[in-house]
Amino acid sequence: MTAQTPNTSWQQRKAQVPSDFNQVASTYDLLTGLNPGYKKHLRWSAERLGLGANPRILDLCCGTGLSTEALVQTYPDAQIEAVDASEEMLLAARKKRWSPRVQFLLGNAMDLTDCANEGPYDGILMAYGIRNVPEIEEGLKTVFKSLKPGGRVCFHEYSVADSKRSTLIWNGVTAGIIIPAGLVTARGSDIYRYLRKSVLKFDGVKSFEARLKAHGFINVRTEAMDGWQKGIVHTFVAERPAR
Repeated sequence: MTAQTPNTSWQQRKAQVPSDFNQVASTYDLLTGLNPGYKKHLRWSAERLGLGANPRILDLCCGTGLSTEALVQTYPDAQIEAVDASEEMLLAARKKRWSPRVQFLLGNAMDLTDCANEGPYDGILMAYGIRNVPEIEEGLKTVFKSLKPGGRVCFHEYSVADSKRSTLIWNGVTAGIIIPAGLVTARGSDIYRYLRKSVLKFDGVKSFEARLKAHGFINVRTEAMDGWQKGIVHTFVAERPAR
C-alpha cells in the first residue's frame, strides 16, 4: 500500500469542506455577523470589480448569499448566478428575499459543467473560496475560461503568509474568538479549526499574484481592507485579456 503524501491528505481534507459547511449553514450568518467589517469588506470587493451596466456575474462559492447581497447592492441591474457546493448553505441562501435576476445553483468550483452554467461572465466574485478548492490550479482554469475576454475576477480572500504581524493577529483572533465561537454555534464541527489552518497554508499575496499571472490573467492588483482584517483579508483583482 502506497503512503499518502501530505499534499494529497490536505486535498482530501479540502474535499470535505462542502460537508463541513452543511453542518454549520444554519448558524453561519450569526457568526459572520459578529465579525466587524465582514459585510462592508464584501461590498468593497464587489465595487472593486468595477463592472459596467447590466453585467452578467458569477458569484462562485456564494455560501449563504452574503457575497451575493454585496453584488446586488453594487450592481442592481446585474444578472447574477450564485454557485456553491454545499446544499445546506444554498438552502439558507434561497430562504432570503431575492430579485428574479438572482439564481442559486449547486456546482463545483473546479468544473462548472456540473451546474450547466459556464459563462461567459463579465465578472466573477469568489469570496473565501479559492483557498478551499482541492485543486487550486483547476479552479483558476475554470475561472479564466468562464470569463468573457476582458472580463474581471475578484478573489476576496485571506492571505497572511507574507507578514509575521498578520500571522500573529490571525492566530490570536482564531484561537481566542473564532474557534471558541464556533464551538458554541457549530458544536461538533471542525470547520473553524480548518479555517485557521487553511489560511496559514494559503499563498502569500505575492505568490498568489504570481499564480494568477501564470494562468494568463493580466492587470493583477491587490487592495487592502481596514480594521483588524488589514493585512489579513485582501481583494485580488485580475482580468482575462481582451484578445
